[in-house]
Amino acid sequence: MLEQIGMAAKAASYQLAGLSSRAKNRVLEKMADRLEACASAILKANEADLAQARQDGLSEAMLDRLALSPARLKAIADDVRQVCRLTDPVGQVIDGGLLDSGLRLERRRVPLGVVGVIYEARPNVTVDVASLCLKTGNAVILRGGKETYRTNAAIVNVIQQALQACGLPAGAVQAIESPDRALVNEMLKMDRFIDMLIPRGGAGLHKLCREQSTIPVITGGIGVCHIFVDESMDIGPALNIIVNAKTQRPGTCNTVETLLVHEKKAAAFLPALGQQMAESGVTLHADSTAQKWLSTGPAKVVALQPQTLDDEFLSLDLNVVVVADMDAAITHIREHGTRHSDAILTRDMRSAQRFVNEVDSSAVYVNASTRFTDGGQFGLGAEVAVSTQKLHARGPMGLESLTTYKWVGIGDDTIRA
Repeated sequence: MLEQIGMAAKAASYQLAGLSSRAKNRVLEKMADRLEACASAILKANEADLAQARQDGLSEAMLDRLALSPARLKAIADDVRQVCRLTDPVGQVIDGGLLDSGLRLERRRVPLGVVGVIYEARPNVTVDVASLCLKTGNAVILRGGKETYRTNAAIVNVIQQALQACGLPAGAVQAIESPDRALVNEMLKMDRFIDMLIPRGGAGLHKLCREQSTIPVITGGIGVCHIFVDESMDIGPALNIIVNAKTQRPGTCNTVETLLVHEKKAAAFLPALGQQMAESGVTLHADSTAQKWLSTGPAKVVALQPQTLDDEFLSLDLNVVVVADMDAAITHIREHGTRHSDAILTRDMRSAQRFVNEVDSSAVYVNASTRFTDGGQFGLGAEVAVSTQKLHARGPMGLESLTTYKWVGIGDDTIRA
């Protein structure tokens, strides 16, 4: 089965690579219109997936990721239209010039070819990835989790209708609909057909892909994100940022999971934090020093377990650790972070600059919420993933991250001396 999917994707990628920006935008517009026109079928499939997921005991965070609504589906369709308005990077000349030999040499952006994406309970990923791949002339093979296979099948069916209405092969966007996990291992070996593989899921999936794949892998999206409250920071603004970073949508990878508080700020800051987190419904997992300042307030406080420092809660839970100084905060982030998104809250710009220079994460913030690490928020349109590695992309991966380049040499009957 996967052999046929791979062959169809590779054949489609050659056709997509030659499309004009206008032709690609026409497909995306048709895709957005079809998503809205077929909303009832997609939502019905999603309701069946949700019912099964509840029966299987999925967490509230996973259910939130899986759930679609008319409003969410319209927002997804609007995101596709936003991709239409983005500049097409394919064909752009990155750099170049005339060599002494007389050869004019250019580096031009070109599609990757076929992109494979393995992900869990996020049906919006199906649309985001498909739209970005089509905009950049790439074919895509999608393997969603078993908990969302009905929804993904319905969405991919709609996308393929849009492709065929525009005279393009359905093989440009395909889904592996079977929940058989053995197919994941088989997909990891499809280097004849897939040019880049992107896993979007837990640490176990990323480890499997890194160790077993014969295809170049982009890993990321696991966010043990930190906020460090420096001694100079004002309490009110700090609390506003922390509430946003923790509660706006706690099931996302850019949600803060650990709060580091300078010990000189703890006595004044932590009681106010406890009050605010109680109002926000957040459980605090506090180290022994933090407990001293939090235990008398209204917050729900439990003893911090060391293993929680290395895991995503993806829920209304927050680690609170008191650190001696900036050195200790940076050391903690290096030991427990995932190089996703980390922030400092400070009024000392020298401290801010040091934090930015020494914290090696794909996104580093000064006096801002970690929730901004998102393709849409960065002005990239939808994102295919958030990469926490350094090659070939880093941070939210938009259109340019789905291209590579080729060298083009233009001569005038030029030969090498």
